[in-house]
Amino acid sequence: MAGSLNKVLLIGRLGADPEIKQMVNGKSVARLSLATSQSWKDKNTGEKKEKTEWHRIVVFNEGLVNVVQQYLKKGAQIYVEGQLSTRKWKDEQSGQDKYSTEIIIQGYNSSLTMLGGGTSGSSIQNDKSSNAPKSIEEIPQSSNDLDDDIPF
Repeated sequence: MAGSLNKVLLIGRLGADPEIKQMVNGKSVARLSLATSQSWKDKNTGEKKEKTEWHRIVVFNEGLVNVVQQYLKKGAQIYVEGQLSTRKWKDEQSGQDKYSTEIIIQGYNSSLTMLGGGTSGSSIQNDKSSNAPKSIEEIPQSSNDLDDDIPF
């Protein structure tokens, strides 16, 4: 369909340490649980209210999975750009079809950036002097990447 866009932008905090799994093809995948919140003051009572949404993030970029594994912990604040995807699977116990909606980080149209400000002592991004990469763009490229001699 021409003229369509599937892009998700989120800033939130990790609700748990990342889960790293090996796929059948031997590559790693990272699964993150990201909380985004909005708060407001109730007009009638003056009471502060808050609503939290939970998002499933799946990272397929091999280099980024390594950064997630090394540097992200529960409470870390991150910015993600990805694509919304719903997958269907069968519950083994009930035999019923189940659906899961996830934000996929894969390819050139996706990114994950560590923002810092995690819970105290929870991760390396709290240290402003850290040499930890802050985004995928700061990760050294592996030797199997595209040829660097291309002039554009």
